[in-house]
Amino acid sequence: MPFREINSKMVEATVVPGQRMFSQRGAMLAYRGDVTFTPNTAGGQGGVMSMIGRRVAGEATPLMTVEGNGTVMFGHGGHHIQVIGLTGDTLYVEADRLLAFDGTLEQGTMFMGSQGGVMGMVRGQVTGQGLFTTTLKGHGAVAVMAHGGVVELPITPGRPVHVDPQAYVAHHGDVRNKLSTALGWRDMVGRGSGEAFQLELSGSGAVYVQASEEKL
Repeated sequence: MPFREINSKMVEATVVPGQRMFSQRGAMLAYRGDVTFTPNTAGGQGGVMSMIGRRVAGEATPLMTVEGNGTVMFGHGGHHIQVIGLTGDTLYVEADRLLAFDGTLEQGTMFMGSQGGVMGMVRGQVTGQGLFTTTLKGHGAVAVMAHGGVVELPITPGRPVHVDPQAYVAHHGDVRNKLSTALGWRDMVGRGSGEAFQLELSGSGAVYVQASEEKL
């Protein structure tokens, strides 16, 4: 795993020749060695289609390609940072929550409405987040940002986890998601958050939940 957690709001990454990382623009705090940072216009390994999806979703979060030989310290806005290791599975995470990730991971875009019908549409209206979410697949590590700390909740067969959509950070594994309503539609009119909607995640994997509902 290339990330070393310095504290809850800073991580350090080792950059070696022949390998690259991607980071959110403005995430570099300091670095040592011969390291270069260049704007990435291809959207990581997801290529042009990844960028198109993010632009449609209003998630054109600029990425920087990080290469060279040295160490880099990352952090952004004082947000809590959670490092997630992937061993061949896929991580689903909002683009604006990505701090940095291995260049070995394949980046893509998923239309959230494809899992759970109108879930993506309602979720976008409630949280201000888009209909698309970023996917990262393969073997490597991802550093994501959240408010107030993060807890990892296991998802096991027959025991779904219900999450406030605004507290959702990311999930991975063989997981299905759908949005359910805790209140009737008439009761939800005029409500801006939380308990009116519940994001149900079922299957086998894990979901990461932040302590605060504040958006990034």
